[in-house]
Amino acid sequence: MLSEQTKLVGYAPGIFDLFHIGHLNLLRGASEHCDQLVAGVLSDEMAWRNKGAHPIVPQEERRSIVEAISYVDQAVLEDVHHKREMWEQIQFDVIIKGDDWKDTDRGEKLEGDFAEIGVNVVYLKYTDRTSSTTLRRVLDRMLDP
Repeated sequence: MLSEQTKLVGYAPGIFDLFHIGHLNLLRGASEHCDQLVAGVLSDEMAWRNKGAHPIVPQEERRSIVEAISYVDQAVLEDVHHKREMWEQIQFDVIIKGDDWKDTDRGEKLEGDFAEIGVNVVYLKYTDRTSSTTLRRVLDRMLDP
């Protein structure tokens, strides 16, 4: 058994709005890359800043949902402007994102920022069929014919 000091800590940030199979796939896959998984649930303000839309499900409810997932050891509210600030709080060893970030400006910046402190970036297969953005569009069409 690993001691507390040798456990590999992973961090999987996301908005996790309208929780769906893509979120579950990300958290399941993330848990395979670490001994302890911390999920960072972006605050409503950070979600607005990143996506230009307010989440449908409020931040504390999203955090509670994510924390209830068996693959997650802890869910924290991410309310900072830079992921490195979360690293300062949590000291994770690996950060896990969907592969829709890979080879993008944001992904390359993330990799560069974390390479400086020895944190690996792991990309997991993005679930194409289902996304919160797609679900939101469908809901919008249903509610505003």
